[in-house]
Amino acid sequence: MPSGSFPELDAALPELERCYVDLHRHPELGFAEHRTADVGARALRDAGCEVTSEVGRTGVVGVLRNGAGPTVLLRADMDALPVREQTGLDYASTQVTTNDAGEEVPVAHACGHDMHVTWLLGAAKVLGSRRADWAGTVLFVLQPAEERGSGARTMIEDGLFERFGTPDVVLGQHVGPMPAGHVFTRPGLAMSASDTVHVRMFGRGGHGSRPETTVDPVVMAAATVLRLQTIVSREVAATDSAVVTVGALNAGSKDNVIPDEADLQLSIRSFTEQVRGKVLDAVRRIVRAEAVAAGAAREPEITVVESYPLTVNDESATESLSTRFREVFGERRVHPGPIVTGSEDFGEFGRASGVPSVFWFVGGTDAQRFVTASEAGTVDQDIPSNHSPQFAPDLHPTLSAGVETLVTAALHHLDG
Repeated sequence: MPSGSFPELDAALPELERCYVDLHRHPELGFAEHRTADVGARALRDAGCEVTSEVGRTGVVGVLRNGAGPTVLLRADMDALPVREQTGLDYASTQVTTNDAGEEVPVAHACGHDMHVTWLLGAAKVLGSRRADWAGTVLFVLQPAEERGSGARTMIEDGLFERFGTPDVVLGQHVGPMPAGHVFTRPGLAMSASDTVHVRMFGRGGHGSRPETTVDPVVMAAATVLRLQTIVSREVAATDSAVVTVGALNAGSKDNVIPDEADLQLSIRSFTEQVRGKVLDAVRRIVRAEAVAAGAAREPEITVVESYPLTVNDESATESLSTRFREVFGERRVHPGPIVTGSEDFGEFGRASGVPSVFWFVGGTDAQRFVTASEAGTVDQDIPSNHSPQFAPDLHPTLSAGVETLVTAALHHLDG
């Protein structure tokens, strides 16, 4: 992406780089982003914003007013993941914390939310110094707990729009394993819905040498895992799509003891509400049927613990912004984005406020490295994706590119 679109950014880049490195070294899990929120709040104040902290527990809202005009909401998520970083960077995270279950876990910004926060703070700095170029209000929203699927909703329920005003448009962006400095937009459906389902199956334990006296929950769970794989292959139409992944199966503690219980953790992805409902209904039916087939005396517990809605971009607003991106950054660096099977809670802001929302991706992988892998057909193997312990965006030009796209998007919707 060409430099010089915003001269103020050049002077701010060293400070923004220090901010990013600091955030990367000090990741925090969802609803525990106290240090990150403090860093963000200070930077937003320095940019001239009125700042309110503890919105939706650990969220931060900065309000930058510049006369009468539209209100634009810019959002960045703050939380990290329980992942042990393996990037080899000299500023790699070595943090360890205790999660909500009381377990000690490593923490890393394996999804790039530290870059998102830095982009937002950079945009606040640039917009704060360019007041002559625009009029209106910008809401800078630092959102907690995106990885838990509830951070956006928690801020909304804490009166985000009642307290700070309803925007005219909601804008957000995500770093991804695409060529750095390139922008990817998509009108309409952009990201899948996601549901995390926990299943607890009940058997009757006993000695491993006498399985006839037991109801083995390990066998019950194993049969369930296999049967669940038939949902997509046999119940979802070929013209539709869905993903059912069993990411965890936990049962027992010793080879010669048949346990009483088994636990399954499922991740479900879908792209329409009809398919979503069908898949969830099928999961419940199969889990209960396998328990009956095994002779379980107690019905399984099936709990949806996290849900992300579909991310659907307003088509008109996305087309208009994509045109503006092409004008500013050139046709070769702005591309149609694919439908992403990952999920986001960003869309909650647009739905709750009833205004258009647009979400896009900015590449964070060295462009030549990506081209080489693409030509070799090894992108999936050679380019770490979000949530990988090897994932970390290249600092430059990713840092400046994301600030420029966010500022460009804001100015596109503000009076000037």
